[in-house]
Amino acid sequence: MPISRLARAALILGSAATLTLSVAACGGTGTSAGDGKTVTVYSADGMADWYKPEFAEFTKQTGISVNYVEAGSGEVVNRIDKEQSNPQADLVVTLPPFIQKAAKQNLLQDSGVDTGAIAAGDKDPGGKYVTLAGNYLTFIANPSVHTDGLTWDDLLKPEYKGKLQYSTPGQAGDGTAVLVLLQQLYGKQGALDYLAKLQANNVGPSSSTGKLQTKVDKGELLVANGDIQMNLAEIKNNGAKFSLFSPATADGKRSTIALPYVMGMANRAPHHDAAAKLMTFLLSADVQKTLGPDAMAVSARTDLKDAPAGTPSPASYLKDVTVVTPDWNKVLDDLDSDVTAYQKATGS
Repeated sequence: MPISRLARAALILGSAATLTLSVAACGGTGTSAGDGKTVTVYSADGMADWYKPEFAEFTKQTGISVNYVEAGSGEVVNRIDKEQSNPQADLVVTLPPFIQKAAKQNLLQDSGVDTGAIAAGDKDPGGKYVTLAGNYLTFIANPSVHTDGLTWDDLLKPEYKGKLQYSTPGQAGDGTAVLVLLQQLYGKQGALDYLAKLQANNVGPSSSTGKLQTKVDKGELLVANGDIQMNLAEIKNNGAKFSLFSPATADGKRSTIALPYVMGMANRAPHHDAAAKLMTFLLSADVQKTLGPDAMAVSARTDLKDAPAGTPSPASYLKDVTVVTPDWNKVLDDLDSDVTAYQKATGS
């Protein structure tokens, strides 16, 4: 008889207990170092509804509770940086290029976790980070907007003035991806020229992409940026009515950026062993199989290429859309200067 998911993981990870899950955006979050009963996760927003049952299962199996802190993609890395003298986080989950930034600043360590099932292109050769869930940049629109054939140039029209917002490049992963995608499509200067024009319609900065979803759903905004996983999860879990689309260039071609959630172990993690157990658990085949149906995301495990997808499938939003996978280390090298140029061009 095949061994059950619970029994198999329990043999590896230990005994049962009750979940402790806290969600916060600021303030102290750590627990006593070395207690072995708690692990603290700093994560970019978008995955909370998937985390909750998985963290509960992990706690049931191991007796290790999970303290969860959610913030914008760049903010979670900034917090780890600020807390170096008194480390709070054990694991960090964020989007590129912020995970690469964390590694470059020595904010991450080799976890020692077996990542053999993850494709080489989806992990750091030095073991400092690994893709947790595949994801892609998208845009969302209020139901009143007809998105078929909607182009980047259409978003410059006066009807979107004060009704369009995108998260801030350099602060949010999705917002940074908007800048990177436009650079891929129009070149660096062309991207700046376009965003300078778009600024006339832009509501203003936002460090979190997730906060834009409710505004679009309610009609406060007509268009905002997002990512496929987060937006489909919002539709599934909360009944959001917005639609997803990828703006087209003048020739009708649509493109997006691969934008995965990537996980790493914080340098000097207070609960290293507990954190390693949680990483192993989240990367296991049994847990990764739930990414499609439960999180509307895609597993990076090579043995789960044919795993069931969510309904609707993330892949359905990539039909006839070119997926761009940039060199995120190169993006990171240029990020400061690119953000400075962006701020100058947009007056932000």
